[in-house]
Amino acid sequence: MKIGLDIMGGDFAPQAAVLGAIEAYKTLSAGQHLVLVGDKEVAVKILQEENFNPDHFEFIHTTEVIGMGEHPTKAIAQKPDSSIAVGFKLLKENYIQAFSSAGNTGAMLVGAMFSVKTIPGVLRPAMTTIVPKLKGGLGILLDVGANADCKPDMLVQFGMLGSLLAQSVYGIDNPRVALMNIGEEEEKGNMLCLATYPLMKSNTQFNFIGNMEGRDLFGEFADVYVCDGFTGNVIIKMAESYYVIARKKGINDEFFDRFNYEQYGGSPILGVNAPVVVGHGISSPEAIKNMVLLSRNMAESHLVEKIKQVFV
Repeated sequence: MKIGLDIMGGDFAPQAAVLGAIEAYKTLSAGQHLVLVGDKEVAVKILQEENFNPDHFEFIHTTEVIGMGEHPTKAIAQKPDSSIAVGFKLLKENYIQAFSSAGNTGAMLVGAMFSVKTIPGVLRPAMTTIVPKLKGGLGILLDVGANADCKPDMLVQFGMLGSLLAQSVYGIDNPRVALMNIGEEEEKGNMLCLATYPLMKSNTQFNFIGNMEGRDLFGEFADVYVCDGFTGNVIIKMAESYYVIARKKGINDEFFDRFNYEQYGGSPILGVNAPVVVGHGISSPEAIKNMVLLSRNMAESHLVEKIKQVFV
């Protein structure tokens, strides 16, 4: 298996990405190889400074970089030799079997949809994040920003995608899927939630357990939490702040430590024809390592093929 990593993406690239690649290499099994996409000369210099043999990696040299603030569609089209564009070209050609980057999130979404494309039957790909549970374990929240505005059918599909991710990658048997709302009763919520509830209730492809409220997010109520991307993004940014606040207050607590984004690596893009993971822009080497391992786990679990079986 060849796993592609964009070493030019992220606020601290390429240093953090290359150091993360070194850490990931120590964990990968025989037969799993990292392909570093980006400026080879710069990467090799960093590796030599770390006394790490560059021959452990394969390099695909690129000459352009998509900045964090660039317009995604224009950047992908106007920078064909950027690390993100080339990475997706390699993924489309199946030269690599997974691709991840801590670079421009919009460019990663556009690149995925333009290259490997959306799985037939999937209305819109969704992005996910991990939510720690107070008593241990984790939950999966989606969408967290790919789709700010959603229709009821999209949320139903997010439930299916999240359920498959929970089973395939995280080993959660028959995951409980809940709809994020402002009340548990079926009659509560805005027009989107009111229209989505009966569709989820009648769907037999996942284990829908009803509405949930924000206070249920860190408990044992559900395993997969479904919402539109606007709501999900607000939740994830607030949750990330818990870890920062705990650090600033000098609070050492195992639960709050699990809000550290570095542990989870990044957000998978579900619903496209290959494993793709988008990392946090401020990704550290630890986060990069875990982003690579998450993309490896997605490929190993054949998650994409399982999604195709449900949707195609």
